[in-house]
Amino acid sequence: MNERQGKLLVAIIDQFIQTAVPVGSKRLLEGADFGLSSATIRSEMGMLEDEGFLQQPHVSAGRIPTAKGYRVFVREFMQPSLHEKQVRQKFAELREQYFQRKDQEYVYEAVSLLSRMIPDVAFATVPHKPGVYYMGLSNVLRQPEFLEDPKLATGVAEVLEKRFSQVLSKIDVDEKVHYYIGDEHILPQIHSCSMMVTEYHVRGHRGAVGILGHMRMDYAYNTVALELIADLLSKA
Repeated sequence: MNERQGKLLVAIIDQFIQTAVPVGSKRLLEGADFGLSSATIRSEMGMLEDEGFLQQPHVSAGRIPTAKGYRVFVREFMQPSLHEKQVRQKFAELREQYFQRKDQEYVYEAVSLLSRMIPDVAFATVPHKPGVYYMGLSNVLRQPEFLEDPKLATGVAEVLEKRFSQVLSKIDVDEKVHYYIGDEHILPQIHSCSMMVTEYHVRGHRGAVGILGHMRMDYAYNTVALELIADLLSKA
């Protein structure tokens, strides 16, 4: 294969990779300036076909690369460095999406773990997403205070589902555990409850993680549990 045929083979493979359509001499001339006539290009393509680097799938159709053509392309002509910028850009986009999903998974798993440690609601804001993720509402609703007062249970569920992110946006959240007990709450629906909250960090993202339950909650136990979960998230 001479240099001219090599350039034609590379151009044909590049076009076929992009379009999956057999490549003819006219399309080759439109895609690049080879300094050759259409007749010369057709002649060279015929030679590449005779040598087994191209094949013509249909009469009057253009040519497509054969396995032999791809093999010689990979061994002798391929230049990955020409695509490095494009590949790196795509990789950076997908890498960030990958880590964002991982950030969210860390928080989901941490909230799940916390909800299994306590008889209350575990919650956290989720990186790169609006709203608050919570688990353990069934834990709370099984407690005597909520079984005796269905209205209180309904109020807690309503706050969690509709307005909890607003509650968290109006309170202090930092590295300390903050306690909001009874009427310290912003929303009247949960005045019979207590909430404790602290911050966590995941890959530079700052969020809130906490516990919501009846005022009868075990504050000492819950404080340790919450601190452990926040520490676990910050080490992710």
